[in-house]
Amino acid sequence: MKKYEELLVSMRRVIRAIDMYSKKLSKESGLTSPQLIVLQEIGMTPGIMVKQIADNINLSSATVTSILDRLESRELVVRERSSQDKRKVGVFLTDTGRDTLESSPKPLQAHFIQRFEALEQWEQTQLVATMQRIASMMDADNIDASPFLEVGQIRSQQD
Repeated sequence: MKKYEELLVSMRRVIRAIDMYSKKLSKESGLTSPQLIVLQEIGMTPGIMVKQIADNINLSSATVTSILDRLESRELVVRERSSQDKRKVGVFLTDTGRDTLESSPKPLQAHFIQRFEALEQWEQTQLVATMQRIASMMDADNIDASPFLEVGQIRSQQD
């Protein structure tokens, strides 16, 4: 097998691993990766506003609002208007949302981060440089992407 074929096979394995984990997450918790990540943000900062969630996880406010609509319809979150400033709407987990979050598997990146941080500093730097080079070779330098391993919508530059 040629070197570029070996590299492409490895890249495809990574893509498939992300896809398979997303399906596992959905099957076990009934949540998509973005939904779980939004729940985690709300769990860490009760009363957080949509814009702050969007900024923290690098998704558009419209996408986060859509995710919140689905989570709210499943009674996992509730949006409450501030009594001090009626323009502000905070998002909170419900008891069901808290239980769902506690019983959900970790996102794939948590497992990855743990292993990555166990590497020597030089090896971390080498991997980052290699992946940046691959992204460049695929003309993906200017594609907006969040630091989450998930399959789904990429935030547009306009959001």
